[in-house]
Amino acid sequence: MTTQVDKNIKMLSVKLLGLVVIMFAFAMWVMPPLYDALCEALGINGKTGQQYTVVDSQIDTDRIVKVQFVAQNNEMMPWEFSPNTSQIEVHPGESNQVTYYAKNTQNKFMVSQAIPSIVPSRAAEYFHKTECFCFNQQPLAAGSNADLALQFIIDRDLPKDIHVITLSYTIFDVTEMAAKQDSVAASSK
Repeated sequence: MTTQVDKNIKMLSVKLLGLVVIMFAFAMWVMPPLYDALCEALGINGKTGQQYTVVDSQIDTDRIVKVQFVAQNNEMMPWEFSPNTSQIEVHPGESNQVTYYAKNTQNKFMVSQAIPSIVPSRAAEYFHKTECFCFNQQPLAAGSNADLALQFIIDRDLPKDIHVITLSYTIFDVTEMAAKQDSVAASSK
């Protein structure tokens, strides 16, 4: 009788292990493209590109686009983080600069990384950052603060029906990851 029970336990263990493997594979390879497709369909979470090189461009003074700035902290990030300006009106093709305020409220050195998102998502390909604090990790000593610069241009080819763009940054605590990267870099020298 115990051999039948042992076989049943082994069979159940194999099935559960298989289920775990399938769930892991689903999370790693199916969910990311599905998430991107869902965000695209709903017009949320537009991802901005990397640093943009400015080309000589004409400013479209006939159009005004309102750009709103939002800041949020990842739940594990205890800093104060906010835009110094909540919104501005810009002309496509015009270079603009704003700053975000960050303060390390902890009693220890920390490193942050900002991740941008643009709404509507189809505006992301027309929003070009020429300089951004999101390009690099931002270290801050305990209790210190900084104004973090963002320079951007909205492409003149922005669809005419887009009048408002919201740029949102979420900051994450990457202190441990930055320390590991520094450790690896130091050991490879």
